[in-house]
Amino acid sequence: MSDGKSILVFGATGQQGGSVAAALLKAGWKVRALVRDVAASKSVALAEAGVDVVRGDFDDAASIRAAMQGVDGVFSVQPSSPGGTVSDEDEVRFGIAVADVAAEAGVGHLVYSSGGAVRETPSGLGHFDSKARIEAHIRTLPIAATIIRPVAFMEILVMPGFGLDQGQFNFFVQPDQAIQLLAVEDIGKYVAAIFADREKFAGETIEIASDAVTGSELAAVFSEVAGRAITYARFGDDVLAANPFLSKLTALVDAGRLAGSADFDALREMNPEMRSLREWLAGTGRQAFLQALGRAGNWAYNA
Repeated sequence: MSDGKSILVFGATGQQGGSVAAALLKAGWKVRALVRDVAASKSVALAEAGVDVVRGDFDDAASIRAAMQGVDGVFSVQPSSPGGTVSDEDEVRFGIAVADVAAEAGVGHLVYSSGGAVRETPSGLGHFDSKARIEAHIRTLPIAATIIRPVAFMEILVMPGFGLDQGQFNFFVQPDQAIQLLAVEDIGKYVAAIFADREKFAGETIEIASDAVTGSELAAVFSEVAGRAITYARFGDDVLAANPFLSKLTALVDAGRLAGSADFDALREMNPEMRSLREWLAGTGRQAFLQALGRAGNWAYNA
């Protein structure tokens, strides 16, 4: 239980940090968030929800140190290079800085969000290997730490460029191949469970997911929600040849690293409310899916 303890959340105005802040508040924790602009609309919304919003920046170690004063735990997540705002080296530097300050400040529990494709051996993609470097550094520190490895977000399914506007869906897997997916809203619930039981989860590395579906199952669920037929096909060879980044991601799915290997039985104990794809499409994902049906575009991550 939280017992009135406080958690500093990084990235609280984004997807992962926002999910974590909301879940911690619901569980009764005191939540502090480090933001670059306390007057921004998302920061104001956090404050109105009961979050202690403080100004700071990954490049400002003093602001990180000040934000950690008096907190019992830290949720650490950094921006990644596919977003186009930072380099892989920036991400490593930021992740190590947060972990180092947490250890120096005597924080009781650090939870670091890595990536589902991260392993001890390199993946060949910088934004996964950067997270592996942060993980390795955290394991050297004198701090109780838990590493989570989120699989691919369900939210990626409604990005432009997968063909939904044309009545089809093109993705990484073969029609009969399964991939694990994660609803962003579930991230916070897993993290809240981890903070609630430090003795159980300290030292653990946990892959987190919400559901597993094949390409054919994606088409069936999408068709049901859309009210019309949505066909499925894996990315064509011409598409993969024209986009090296997409091709590398697809190869990692085939190798199993991006297909996901989360233990659903263990995760269900942590979060009995974990969302299936169908439940996500009926809830928080519905509006974005309906918009994607009528929105053309290109694959957004091409670096």
